[in-house]
Amino acid sequence: MAAAGAEAGGRAGQLKSSGLRHGWTTGACATAAAKAAYTALLTGEFPDPVTITLPKGQQPAFALAAERLTAEGEQPASAMAGVVKDAGDDPDVTHGALVRATVRPGESGAGVVFRAGPGVGTVTKAGLPLAVGEPAINPVPRQMIRDAVAEVAAAHGGSGDVVVEISVDHGEEIARSTWNPRLGILGGLSVLGTTGIVVPYSCSAWIDSIRRGVDVARAAGRTHVAGCTGSTSEKVAVAVHGLPEDALLDMGDFAGAVLKYLKRHPVPRLTIAGGFAKLSKLAHGHLDLHSARSQVDKGYLAELARRGGADEELAAAVAVANTGLEAVQLCRAAGVPLGDLVAEAARATALGVLLGSPVAVDVICIDRAGTIVGRAEPLGP
Repeated sequence: MAAAGAEAGGRAGQLKSSGLRHGWTTGACATAAAKAAYTALLTGEFPDPVTITLPKGQQPAFALAAERLTAEGEQPASAMAGVVKDAGDDPDVTHGALVRATVRPGESGAGVVFRAGPGVGTVTKAGLPLAVGEPAINPVPRQMIRDAVAEVAAAHGGSGDVVVEISVDHGEEIARSTWNPRLGILGGLSVLGTTGIVVPYSCSAWIDSIRRGVDVARAAGRTHVAGCTGSTSEKVAVAVHGLPEDALLDMGDFAGAVLKYLKRHPVPRLTIAGGFAKLSKLAHGHLDLHSARSQVDKGYLAELARRGGADEELAAAVAVANTGLEAVQLCRAAGVPLGDLVAEAARATALGVLLGSPVAVDVICIDRAGTIVGRAEPLGP
């Protein structure tokens, strides 16, 4: 076995070994801004810095870059707070953007109602984890904001019934550098994030950290590792296989880096777990899954659907689907196992890279909520 090059494995160990500085997601910044604004709405004072709790329990503090309290008679009508996004060492197009939250009293019993302010997009097409017409504020950031609002309400005697408007300065302009317009998210950016933390993938240091993660797993005697595209797929891999932290490889978009290193330094079993859209790229032969360097090929998905029994009407619908998720939903409704077909093709690509190395591969495809939509059972060389 190779010698360990890091004290810990898994996501945290990789980040530490990479020497890169993590950052904060747009969703974390929006949560901090919303918490500060709602606190000011109830107390008249903005907490600065403002501390939030992330999904895994971390409690970062954010400095406020903007604040405004607007009164209406004797009662404050709204409060706005802004946080500048720090993406760490990741080349994120939203690094340095000012994320604002404006909070107003809502209707009794309504809870938290979300609105898209300037620079935040609105969903106009199906196939995303939000309904058409909704602000492009993804499910995890929404829950983070709800939790922060509930915390403030409990501390200061509020009802928790508020309208939260999220905006991003120059967001519509920044969004032109993203896939949002093509996905039907119009008017600005999406508010994203599943952990609240931006892990810097897009550089050679992260590939080095993947190699270090394999070394750690091998030194610990692990016979089964999982290469995961993100935190949601990591949770699924753990739930399915019961893997310990030092067997988890946060591969991000770098599927090729995992496979090529395991070819030279094999572990008997590899699980590849990730979102359906990303793994459809691997299925089609791409080893770099980043959106800027490979795309979901709907024509390829339509051909896979035909192999799975889809008629021409369904195949045509898959070919023009808004997202990979919509394609798999269309096929599922018709009883066509597109998710399994993608998983099997991704497994074939992986085994082709491993080229006879003694590594058996299985694949798990998930949707954005972490639901398994495709599986390929273990297959060796």
